[in-house]
Amino acid sequence: MQGRVIFKNDLVFVIPTNIPIVPGHVLVCPLRHVQKIEELTPEEHKALFLAAEKIKQALENVFQAEGYNFAWNEGGVAGQSVPHFHLHILPRKAGDTGITEYEPRKFLYRPGSREASPDSELEEVTKIIKQYMD
Repeated sequence: MQGRVIFKNDLVFVIPTNIPIVPGHVLVCPLRHVQKIEELTPEEHKALFLAAEKIKQALENVFQAEGYNFAWNEGGVAGQSVPHFHLHILPRKAGDTGITEYEPRKFLYRPGSREASPDSELEEVTKIIKQYMD
């Protein structure tokens, strides 16, 4: 893997994924082993997203990226197959193949149409979740 390191500092590194969805698909990973984003220290969290910003410019220059997909999976039920947190960055441009419609309900879990939830339901969900926010 050493020959595949694009960027590395004391906290994070960036490598191309071994099964890219599009050319230039990279992973930003903490050096320290953690499985979930909340396990990152504030310094690691900052370093991870600073590295993401830095790699974006390179991807624009090399792959003429016009947009990006950023993603991570947490837990087996969400598709996490490697138990080490990593942020996927996919440089996107017109004409890419694969997923081109980004409605989460269509490509994550609920195919087909679905009506919007009533405001009263959304307000109740908001109220419940806010009770558990610090």
